Amino acid sequence: MFRRLNLRKCRLMIDVSRRWHQTSLTTDLIENMDKKATWDRFYTETSSHQKTDKFKNFEWFFGFDSVQDFILPLLKHPAELDPLVHVLDMGCGTSAMGPCIYRQSPVPVVVTCADISPVAVELMQEHTKRTQVKPQNQLSRLGFLELDCTQLREHFGPQSLDLIVDKGTTDALLRSRDGQAKAGQILRQCLGVLRGAGSLVQFSDEDPDARILWLERETLSTGEVTANVGFQEVGVVRGVCYYCYQITPHNAAQ
Repeated sequence: MFRRLNLRKCRLMIDVSRRWHQTSLTTDLIENMDKKATWDRFYTETSSHQKTDKFKNFEWFFGFDSVQDFILPLLKHPAELDPLVHVLDMGCGTSAMGPCIYRQSPVPVVVTCADISPVAVELMQEHTKRTQVKPQNQLSRLGFLELDCTQLREHFGPQSLDLIVDKGTTDALLRSRDGQAKAGQILRQCLGVLRGAGSLVQFSDEDPDARILWLERETLSTGEVTANVGFQEVGVVRGVCYYCYQITPHNAAQ
C-alpha cells in the first residue's frame, strides 16, 4: 500500500530543521526515517542548540497529557505471578511519554524507553538523572535502552510485556522510502512479546480506512488472524485528527 508523506508532518520536519538551517537534514527525515543514521543526526543536531540545563523533550504529534486517558486504563496488574506491569515505549526518541507513564501510573510499572538512536537514549538518561523523576508507585522502575525494534524478540522474552506504546514510530517507517517491510516485521515482533491480555497501541494521524486494512493484513499468520484490531479517535491537536489503534493478541479474546 503506497503512502504519501503526510504534509503536516513534512512541514513539522521542515520547521524543526529550518530552525538551524539544516536543509539536508530535512531531506534525510523525509526520505530515510527508517535509518539509524538519520535519527542520530537529528538528535545530535537538535540537542547541540540546547543548553545543558535547558533540555526540552521533543514530541512527535503530542505529549502524554493528550493520551493519558487511553494509556492509564491499560496499566492493569497481570494475572501472572509478576506483580509489575511491563511497558515498552517503542521508538521513544526524546519524548517524555515513558517517564510520564512511570511518574503517573498508580500501579507498579517497569517502563523501558527504547530507541534505535544511542544519541537519543543518552540524552534521556542524562535528563532523567538531572531531574530525578519520582514515580507515584514506589515499586515502579524506569530504564532506557538502545534497541533496533525489528529485534524485539532478541531482547524481550515471549509474552513478557503488558503494553507497548508506539507514538509515530510505525508512521515514520511506513512513510519512509524503505521502511514498510520493517513496520510489518516490528508489528509481528510486538505480538510475539506481548502477554495474552497485553496491548500494542499505535498513535497515528493515518485514517482508519488505511491503517486498519494494513494492520489486519500484517497480522495474518498462516491464514489465521493473530490479533484483534480496534481504534478510537484521540481528537484534533493543532488542526490534525489523531487516532489510537489498539492491537491485542488474538488469544486474549478466547
